[in-house]
Amino acid sequence: MIFHRLQQLRVDALVALIALTMIFGFSSRPATAADNELVLAVQPILDEGQTRKAFQPLCDYLAQATGRPCRLYTSPNFYAYWDIVRHSTAFNLVLDAAHFTDYRVQKLGYQVLAKIPDSVSYSLVTSDSDFLVDASELVGKRVATLGIPSIGAARLNGLFPNPSRQPVTVEVGAAEQAIRMLLDGKLKAAILPTPLVAQQMANGGGLYVVLATDPIPHIGLSAAPSIDANTRSALRQALLNAHTSEDGKKMLKQIGFERFDPATASVYSGQAGILKEYWGY
Repeated sequence: MIFHRLQQLRVDALVALIALTMIFGFSSRPATAADNELVLAVQPILDEGQTRKAFQPLCDYLAQATGRPCRLYTSPNFYAYWDIVRHSTAFNLVLDAAHFTDYRVQKLGYQVLAKIPDSVSYSLVTSDSDFLVDASELVGKRVATLGIPSIGAARLNGLFPNPSRQPVTVEVGAAEQAIRMLLDGKLKAAILPTPLVAQQMANGGGLYVVLATDPIPHIGLSAAPSIDANTRSALRQALLNAHTSEDGKKMLKQIGFERFDPATASVYSGQAGILKEYWGY
């Protein structure tokens, strides 16, 4: 009986290990990018297919500007992404949120090349038929967010500092999934990037904004220290001049941004502090 029980424990442990591998992916120690290759990683706000569709034009534009091949690197979720952030030899360019951008500058020697203009916030939303006066009404209710350690997850945690009075967090793989679940009545609320909320309200509506968080610098594009100075300069100029050329304008329209603005590490200074509570910082 004991022998069979030990066998079952070993099987259970193996199943758990396989499950964790599937969650985090086999990319936790990915291959290093080729010397002449640009590999652009994008945070998993969208699912992998949508990310490739949305940002391949940017990758193609950077390849044309530098004469180096460029491919996109995607992650299935923020759990996997956080592991990759800390072991990032699989890519050498990143378009990312403020906290990850600052982390790479501090910990990995990245250089910020440019950023999307202005700032960005997250919005706590419900369906437009379910108005809430205050976020405190969500205690014990199902609220969706992108996975830890996304900005959305951190902001949701900050709204409920009392451990005994928390919502039931439902982690989703992409913002669109949260919107679908909310509109289908499977959630009470969701906290999502404000631009995506605005896009949904413009296209289909159905959402009511309870509150918006304090803004932070918009996403930035940064380069790994393995990218040489000449290539960094070519990338920076291509990004900053994109809104002045036909190819650049076409790319910007495809990725949904007006232009890239100049940016340095100082723009994002201090933003990585939100990650200190997470394992591996």
